Amino acid sequence: MNIRDTVSFFLQAATVGIVAAFLLLLFRPEWFNPQMPVVEVQQVAPHTKTDLERHAGNGPVSYADAVEPAAKAVVNVYTAKVITRKRHPLLDDPLFRQFFGNQLGPRKRLQTSLGSGVIVAAQGYVLTNNHVIAGADEIQVLLQDGRSTRATLVGADKDTDLAVLRIKLDDLPVLPISSNDKLRVGDVALAIGNPFGVGQTVTLGIISATGRSQVGINRYEDFIQT
Repeated sequence: MNIRDTVSFFLQAATVGIVAAFLLLLFRPEWFNPQMPVVEVQQVAPHTKTDLERHAGNGPVSYADAVEPAAKAVVNVYTAKVITRKRHPLLDDPLFRQFFGNQLGPRKRLQTSLGSGVIVAAQGYVLTNNHVIAGADEIQVLLQDGRSTRATLVGADKDTDLAVLRIKLDDLPVLPISSNDKLRVGDVALAIGNPFGVGQTVTLGIISATGRSQVGINRYEDFIQT
């Protein structure tokens, strides 16, 4: 086969291919334009924040507005009582008494303690714990503003470990007692007091439980646990 025949062969093949392609394009166009898959795009609704997310970060950054008026009504309760120490029975022996007489009699010492209380009425009524003032011979109350006065015991209840004192001062700050019906577990609780005698302190926590009983501390128990 010479060059002329070779070129003629390729031209004929190309012509046949073009004609075949034209016929297929005319009668079977879907072979050359297959249907593309349809992708449905749906608009996603924007994320709706939950109540927790909406309120996150919106809590108070300071509790000073609550502490300032409450702390003024919180007082320190100082008590003192005379403790008599019994002498050893051996000192009652006639032989010892012959040499020492009554020089080794009972010894007395002054015992002091510290607690906290809160002024609940403008008339000077102070609510504190019974164990703070139990057996005290003298009770002294110190206010946050520096005033100090002697207190008298109005009444005490050992079963609930509560006691009521009264002081006589003018312009007393008051923190009235409110109902606990609206308290819920998880509410913020602030504790104000002077537990170690170093000065008034404030601590923060939450209410862990209400109506707590069977703790074994008092005879009557209905505690708010924090």
